[in-house]
Amino acid sequence: MSTIGLIGSGLIGGTVARLAIAAGHDVVLSNRRGPQALSGLIGELGSHARAATPAEAAEAADIVVVTIPLHAYRTVPVEPLCGKVVIDTNNYYPERDGRIAELDAETTTTSELLQAHLPEAYVVKGMNNIFSVHLGKLARPAGDPERSVLAIAGDNSAAKQAVSAFLDSIGYDALDAGPLAEGWRFQRDTAAYSEPYFSEGHSLAATNERGADPGPGRTATADTLRTALAAAKRYRDM
Repeated sequence: MSTIGLIGSGLIGGTVARLAIAAGHDVVLSNRRGPQALSGLIGELGSHARAATPAEAAEAADIVVVTIPLHAYRTVPVEPLCGKVVIDTNNYYPERDGRIAELDAETTTTSELLQAHLPEAYVVKGMNNIFSVHLGKLARPAGDPERSVLAIAGDNSAAKQAVSAFLDSIGYDALDAGPLAEGWRFQRDTAAYSEPYFSEGHSLAATNERGADPGPGRTATADTLRTALAAAKRYRDM
């Protein structure tokens, strides 16, 4: 099993940590407030988890999950991630992140920004298009007919294989959506963003706008996700 580093330990980070520990991995968690702010979560997770600084988490990990607000991506430590696989869960929310000219112009993507910041790491986009509650609830063992698929995108085949193996260990199949430049196909406001995992009678819009119950989630098959990815449109084309 591997050591998984979390840079960011919010809803997605905490969920990934729980799934990773259940699968037998060790986790090293970090956030911007410092290790002491994670004492409650570490107490919940038990002996296979410890708190650290982002640089320490990056140094200790075999695979690192970056799950922080996009506007903070330049705070991700560079040197400790050289040669390492980095899973990027980031999404662009201008109301939170401020305007980012390159993303507004669609000359790059969120994960390509992180890759440019981490030139010697191997960035793979993933786990950004599923609501955190569903990520926790929909995990299934290999071979289960109700197992869901998560999209990934990246420029390095070995890194994508490593991420696929990690996702397999925590209960998901991986669908390769292509290079990082194709990561826009499952970004915010596309057909592949969150909705494939919402069960009937529930939606991302209702959950975000009214705080409605997100529901138990539903299985997203490879065919469902492929169709959603193919239906994606650039903002400029909408």
